[in-house]
Amino acid sequence: MKIYKQAVLPKDFKANGIACGIKKSHKLDLALFYSNVPAKASCKFTANKILAAPVRINKRYLKNNKSFRAIIANSGNANCFTGDIGIKDARLSTELLAGVLNIKKESLLVASTGIIGRRLPVRKIKAGIPKLVAGLSSQGIDKAKSAILTSDTFAKGIAVKFQIGRQVVTICGVAKGAGMIAPNMATMLAFILTDAKITQRALDKALSICVDNSFNCITVDGCMSTNDSVMMLANGAADNPLIDKGKYFDLFTRAAGLVCLELAKMVIRDAEGATKFIRIKVEKARDRAEAKIAALSVANSNLFKTAMYGENPNFGRIAAAIGASGIDIKEKDLKIKVSPLNKKEINVSISINRGKSSVVVYTSDLAPGYIKINAEYN
Repeated sequence: MKIYKQAVLPKDFKANGIACGIKKSHKLDLALFYSNVPAKASCKFTANKILAAPVRINKRYLKNNKSFRAIIANSGNANCFTGDIGIKDARLSTELLAGVLNIKKESLLVASTGIIGRRLPVRKIKAGIPKLVAGLSSQGIDKAKSAILTSDTFAKGIAVKFQIGRQVVTICGVAKGAGMIAPNMATMLAFILTDAKITQRALDKALSICVDNSFNCITVDGCMSTNDSVMMLANGAADNPLIDKGKYFDLFTRAAGLVCLELAKMVIRDAEGATKFIRIKVEKARDRAEAKIAALSVANSNLFKTAMYGENPNFGRIAAAIGASGIDIKEKDLKIKVSPLNKKEINVSISINRGKSSVVVYTSDLAPGYIKINAEYN
């Protein structure tokens, strides 16, 4: 398996990103990921009960369609808390793009990220779509991954190549996210593209496993967004032996899991205002679910996070967070180890002596920069 520390599009995929004027800064704000051939799609969405319009449209399209060709994504406007007009605008975006691409609107997925509560400027998107489509390229992924950013300080992308039978399969992932990061679900946007030939059942199962072990194991501030989505397209262009179960499924899931985990870590490394990358491992839990509850209780503790920022070894804050998690743990069974706090990366190891399961979650410290960014975000 070969890892590329940059996004590399799989076979028969193209991408592009342009500035259509959604952002006042005139930075890139409209992205397109396109497959030359029909693809299977699998998606995971936010668990927030206030769903952004694009998430609601995607759920409709996924329910009624089995073949997909593209994803259009904008930054600078979340198209959320916009009522029926937001649904109309999200649907219109797919209709406008479908008309230019000469495909069905139901074969498109749509994503938005940015400020909540403002109407999507569809006229700007309409004006930009011809240019967006005309610029599609097998080298266009760098523009696309930049066009989805909001408060991010760097674009996030990675790819892996590996063999299924005699054929080389590529999985490419790009993501945005720096704040409003907390399970459950991914609390960000991630787009994963692969030329693997795979059954729908296997694709859905693989994505569920990968998301559970990556995007659902990160948190920055415990704040769940309304737009968060992980979307995966598989177009089969690698023409590999069909992936369904067994060793090919395991290999595909391992490769896709690597892409998802590396993207998730990039989100934490780019956490708003953060100065520390923190890895929290909880061991000896009764099951994985219990381990994750304990780990996230610590990772979302503002007292713990501020102590990490101040390099203050007040580990009673870890004990208090574990005790508040609801797990029936005894003080004598709790063991805590923390690496030196004067480093940029900190490892926290917690044993609760209740079983044999473990989990790792990733978080950041809470620094003054986070307050400044979010106090001014509008």
